[in-house]
Parts: sequence; structure tokens; C-alpha cells
Amino acid sequence: MGGGSGFRGSGLNDTNTMAAATRWATPLAWGKLAARAFARSWGRDVMLYTGGVSFFALLAVFPAIAILIGFYKAVLSIGQVSEQAAALADVMPHAARAIFLQEITRLANASARTVSAQSFFALVIGGYAAHRGFKALLAGLNLIHDEKEPHGFFKFNLLAFFVAVAAFLLFTVVSGAVVTSRLLEHTGPGAAPAASGIQLDGLWPALGLAIGLTMLYRYAMSHRTPVAWVPAIAGGVVATVMSTISSWLCAIYVEQIAPLGATYGSVGSIVVLLIWLSWNVNAIFYGGAFTTEMEIAAKGQTPTGPQSVEEDETVVSLSERRASRPR
Repeated sequence: MGGGSGFRGSGLNDTNTMAAATRWATPLAWGKLAARAFARSWGRDVMLYTGGVSFFALLAVFPAIAILIGFYKAVLSIGQVSEQAAALADVMPHAARAIFLQEITRLANASARTVSAQSFFALVIGGYAAHRGFKALLAGLNLIHDEKEPHGFFKFNLLAFFVAVAAFLLFTVVSGAVVTSRLLEHTGPGAAPAASGIQLDGLWPALGLAIGLTMLYRYAMSHRTPVAWVPAIAGGVVATVMSTISSWLCAIYVEQIAPLGATYGSVGSIVVLLIWLSWNVNAIFYGGAFTTEMEIAAKGQTPTGPQSVEEDETVVSLSERRASRPR
């Protein structure tokens, strides 16, 4: 689907078709869109990709911590590194925060030479795990978007590499912004800067995630042409909201409903972290499904009607494709 071409004349940008635009403003239309996106993202095939992404993300998270601490230890003081650790831990469920903070504290108090050596090995291990994880993420999004022709081996691996690098850079910038806002909160005069700093603590991660997912949906989900900006932005916002809700529900689940310490013992924190990762991966896949369904709905509102959907086969119905597979 061309960059915005599917929404020219679809009722979203065409002032001559106000009736079509009005349909997008009704809660019923958005409710149907959300229901179709849920059905698209909840298939058994998508579930396999969710498990793969969560597993490799779990392998990559601690090497990523070592790389980040090694970087910040070279440019920041010990106190600022501890502030960075607290900022990173705040986005995780409380039950998984202990093991996270323990590893960060160990690295923050280690010597620069030890951290540098560990950062080197972490770069190798974390790079491998992150690359595999992003390959699974891209493959899952391609399935959700129902791409018929897969990328070639070289192109697919190169795309996964660039997406992983971009995600790490975005994460570094966002975490740095959180630390900066906290430093301003403690050093700024009066209570007003503190209040704004508290707001920014929650704003920066959500804003960074929404931007990153929007770019992911636009440029990495479709093989031929970029996804239009409107559905990509909508999917990024929806996935960010779903991720926030998932993190909140995960915290309630593991702390109030089903405490996992008695069942899993010392590895309970790892299990909590894996649950949290899988719920957030589901949120990302749901955002991709919402983007896809929004594309399909926009094509159905074009002046040519259903014929235009048949002529443009960039996005097709996932359920129809599954039904056509041989049993």
C-alpha cells in the first residue's frame, strides 16, 4: 500500500466525501475495527511468533543492560548511573524489578574495565538474541499483514539488523530523556519543575514507543511500499495504549491474583519478566493487526467500492488466506 495512497479518496482526506469521513467518526466503526484486529492477531500462527519474540527478548534484555551501563558509565557519574537504573526499572512489573535492579547495581558498582569486558561479550550475545528476536517480530508482522511474497534471506536479515539498531538507539535516547527529566526535577528551583518532571517520566517512554512502532508499521510491515501514515500512526498509538494496559494488568496479575514466588521459587522473577514481555509483544502484534484492518477498511470506502479491494492485493484477508490453505 502506497504511503498515503490508500487514504486519498478513502474518505479521510477527501473533502468531497464527507459521508465516508463521518463513518470513521462513529464508535461502532472503531469497535468493529478493534474486533477484527483482535481476531487477526489472536491466531495460532501469531501465537508462535509471540513466543519466539518473547524468548529472544528475554535473552537480549540483560546483555542490553550491560551495554547501556557500560555506555553511561563512560559518560556519567555513579549517581547518574543509579538514576538511570531506577528509570529503566520503573517500566517493569514490581515482581520482576528486583532481579533487574540487582544486575544493574552490580554493573554500576563494578570497575570500568570489568564493565567494558562484559559489555563486549554482551554485545555479541545480545546482538545475536536481538537479531533473532526482531526477525521473529518482523515475520509475525508480515504474517499479520498477510504478505504473500517473503523477503529474500539477505534482505530480511539486513532489515532485522537495522530495525534492531534503530530500536536500541531509540531506547537509549528515551532512557536518557527520562534521566534528564529526573535530574531537572531534583535540581530545578521550586515545586513546578518537579511536577513537570514526574509527568515527563511517564511521557517519554510512551512517546518513544509510539514513534518507534509507527515507524515499524510504516516501513517494515509491508514488502512493496510503505504503509500509509494514518493507519501506521493509529496502530502505533493503539499498541502503546495496549502495552501500557498490559503492563498494568501484568503487575496486578502477578502481585495480587497469582503470586508466582511460591510456585517457581527463585526463578519467579524470570517468569514474571517473560509474562510481561509476552503481553507487550501481543500488544505490538495487535497494533499491526489494527493497522492492517484500517487499511482494508479504507480501501472499502473508496469510490470504486469492493472492486478496488480486489485490484489492490497488497493487503488481503488473513482469514480468507487461511481458509484457502490445503487441509
